[in-house]
Amino acid sequence: MQKVLRIVVVVITCLTIGYLSGMETREHITTWYPTLVKPIFNPPNWIFGPVWTALYIMMGVAGGLVWNRQSDQPELVKKAFLFFIIQLGLNALWSYLFFSLHNPLLALIEIVVLLLMIFETYTQFKKIDRIAGLLLIPYLLWVSFATILNASIWWLNR
Repeated sequence: MQKVLRIVVVVITCLTIGYLSGMETREHITTWYPTLVKPIFNPPNWIFGPVWTALYIMMGVAGGLVWNRQSDQPELVKKAFLFFIIQLGLNALWSYLFFSLHNPLLALIEIVVLLLMIFETYTQFKKIDRIAGLLLIPYLLWVSFATILNASIWWLNR
């Protein structure tokens, strides 16, 4: 039961961070964001909520699986969880930079750092639990796409 509880705690934490990030974007998605020139490959707004919800759940499960291995590899788990927490914080920060500050350039710089942190989290997680590493691949791919989208929006609106 304790193993399931750890996974649930991390999933709820990730979903809470995602919810708070969503609250940061809600007002701006209907006011400021529509005024921007966007690339042709910009997805419709409705897709972001379901995609991010699924990604936060997968992130949480991955984090919980790694946390469950703390008695096997305490130092490795501690290091991996540090990267996990950093990338989760950077994930939340991006919404603030892009939507609240209306600063696609600063958000672009930050998302590149976020992408590197996600990659390092993936690298650390896969050493500890193969499934945990695999669960981060869709997140890594989505943020890679988001980085290209962010760069395009910055370029088109500079």
